[in-house]
Amino acid sequence: MSEDEGDWLLVARCLDPTEAHLLCACLKASGLSAMVADANLVQTHSLIAVAVGGARVLVPEAQLERAKAVLEAYHRGDFALDENTDVGELRD
Repeated sequence: MSEDEGDWLLVARCLDPTEAHLLCACLKASGLSAMVADANLVQTHSLIAVAVGGARVLVPEAQLERAKAVLEAYHRGDFALDENTDVGELRD
């Protein structure tokens, strides 16, 4: 990330840290910079997840609008695979 992309801003909150990492990976696969914050805290102390607001997915300020569009597409199901999609053989 270059220095002119601004501060890291919140693009999503998830009570489930696995979901936060999934969204982060989706953003990265779309060519954006992203990171997950507070996932370890939420995973370690799941009973306080709501109190701390869950795990946060952050992106640079300059990428916020593109990140929102990617997450909207994700939630619409634009990235879903058909159940008949061949994802290849499993490898050891």
